[in-house]
Amino acid sequence: MLLERLFEFRNRGDVEKPFLSHIEDLRFTIIKVASALVSAMVLCFAFRDKLAAAVQHPLIAVDPKRAANIQSLGVADSFTISLELSFYGGLILAFPFLVYFLAEFILPALTPKEKRILIPASLIGGGLFLTGAAFSYFIVLPQTLEFFFNDARSMNWQPTWTVREYYSFTTQFVISFGLAFELPLIVLLLVKLGMVDHAQLRSARAFAVIIIFVVAAIITPTSDMVTLLLMGGPMCVLYEICIGIAWLMRDRSKKTEPAP
Repeated sequence: MLLERLFEFRNRGDVEKPFLSHIEDLRFTIIKVASALVSAMVLCFAFRDKLAAAVQHPLIAVDPKRAANIQSLGVADSFTISLELSFYGGLILAFPFLVYFLAEFILPALTPKEKRILIPASLIGGGLFLTGAAFSYFIVLPQTLEFFFNDARSMNWQPTWTVREYYSFTTQFVISFGLAFELPLIVLLLVKLGMVDHAQLRSARAFAVIIIFVVAAIITPTSDMVTLLLMGGPMCVLYEICIGIAWLMRDRSKKTEPAP
């Protein structure tokens, strides 16, 4: 159903494309997305030592001695974890290109003037992603690591984290924040597809706030209210921005409609 609606939306224009043409466009889009991601991964792998040091920084910021206690238990950890870090680092570097390629596939019926907005929109999407990732990296992640360390000590345990567990947790944590800050672009797409409007977003505000804090509790599984608010607060602000974006899009569509 969603794929049919997507292809129906892509057909809006002067020429209606057959189904196989849509599949060919999708294949070409996947190739471009994969090429951008792999190129960024190769670049990150070339600087894997600096990338690994950057991921350790939030732990060093809490206590410089704790980074030396991380243990490597696997024979090939240095290589496999480097590949994992390269993937997440490549995802961050290539994110504006990924947004552009996906938007180019989903929104082919745009006018030439609207297509020129794709590049600024892709840059904005990358900026939102980097803002969320930086907010998590510098503010939320150090507090979360401190919470888990002290929580283990309160159980009379000696926190000894493995390299794989630490790097997997921190990278997924940062990426989750970056993706969460993409909410305005997602709403923009849903409004463009005609699935929601500003009135529906405004009426669902109470439910959205509950969902936002539930998602925040899942991403930041701590009992610290400060950490929860640091995640949920910006998300609520972004939701209000989404309502404004949807209202502006409705107002613009009314102005461009021909008079009866």
